[in-house]
Amino acid sequence: MTTVGADKLTYEAIQDFPRLPEGQSFAVVSTVATDSQDRLYVFQRTNPPIVVFDKNGKYLGEWGEKAITAPHGMTITDDVVYVTDREDSVAVSFTLDGRPLRVLGNRGVYSDTGCEKPADLVPRAAGPFNYPTEMAPGPNGDIYVSDGYRNSRVHRFTKDGQLINSWGRPGKSEPGEFHLPHSVFIAPDGKVYVCDRSNRRIQIFTAEGEFVNMWTDMAGPNDIAMDGDGLFYIAEQEADGNPPYLTIRNAEGEIQAKWGIRHAHGLWVDSRGDIYLGLTTSHSVDKYVRQG
Repeated sequence: MTTVGADKLTYEAIQDFPRLPEGQSFAVVSTVATDSQDRLYVFQRTNPPIVVFDKNGKYLGEWGEKAITAPHGMTITDDVVYVTDREDSVAVSFTLDGRPLRVLGNRGVYSDTGCEKPADLVPRAAGPFNYPTEMAPGPNGDIYVSDGYRNSRVHRFTKDGQLINSWGRPGKSEPGEFHLPHSVFIAPDGKVYVCDRSNRRIQIFTAEGEFVNMWTDMAGPNDIAMDGDGLFYIAEQEADGNPPYLTIRNAEGEIQAKWGIRHAHGLWVDSRGDIYLGLTTSHSVDKYVRQG
């Protein structure tokens, strides 16, 4: 086994961790998440989109057949599964066994941003949605959706799905400007962390959308997660001839550990501090088991 990390943040790397039934294989794995029992949910771009494993990687089941057209982001909070369907332009929540709870947006209806090619810098920002990327609830129950492939905004809803406000505009440098907000994470204190991927930074906002800070010394951030100790885990893309990396940062954004990984579109940290990476290119899931 390979050991990675630094100091007290060391991990044993396990490639291709989950064990599918004989004869099955993953398609493109968009992202991963775990529930309150550390069961692993793999969100893949095929039918069925959700495959479930126990904490040891044993196959438990699957669900979501034809419920999601284009899987993208996923968050599990309080045993509710929050996903985004990018091409259908909706954000959907489910029970752990796949029963739909709520749909935000209207399938196949796109807000008017003037963008035709996903990931281009959009001509103008607009309301929900145009190829949304991730949905996550805040500590007070408000729901946040990053709307990024053909928009440049974050939308905030009540727990009942009523739009409260939106923020963001297309741009490359100023606070509150986004070029592909690819992932959103809400910390226990209510701060909103947005992976502004094409601008190679993470922007931090209050729960209401007021700019707080940004972290800029990184490649394109695909996804961000937080552990119980308040450390942040970021999957960064290949850039400038460098391979993809996973970085661990403290609350000030200072790097505590960093190592090369296979290209990871999504990541998650479970209750024990183990890291899971959802691999689009390699069609698999890698796990890093916390040692230190």
